[in-house]
Amino acid sequence: MATTQPDDQHPTGPTPSDLIDGRIAELGDWRGEMLARVRDIIHSVDPDVTEEWKWRGVPIWEHDGMICTGESYKDYIKVTFAKGAHLDDPAGLFNSSLDGNTRRAIDLRADDTLDEAAFAALVRAALDLNLAKRKRA
Repeated sequence: MATTQPDDQHPTGPTPSDLIDGRIAELGDWRGEMLARVRDIIHSVDPDVTEEWKWRGVPIWEHDGMICTGESYKDYIKVTFAKGAHLDDPAGLFNSSLDGNTRRAIDLRADDTLDEAAFAALVRAALDLNLAKRKRA
């Protein structure tokens, strides 16, 4: 699993991956399980993904740009795709942030079942979009 190691941003403290592990453990309920599952799927699609921890405690997954974030709230987990408006979503997973020009999100609640194949396809599409932009640059 590619992770961000201690560097100038966090020279002696925990890595972003450590902080994400802590968030999953801290949630201690279905939200932690869902966030862990989301993370596992992202890593299965892209073993070279980098984990970051930004904006006062938001897990971020990046590879040549942001793929998505994984925010946790009282009643749901929100997975926001940075360039989601540019991704095909044939399974209709996006159910939040639908009016913006760039982002799209998936709000996952306690009784929701994540369509893992469709989610993996969105992650793959986001990664491919990032890689394509790098090749054009």
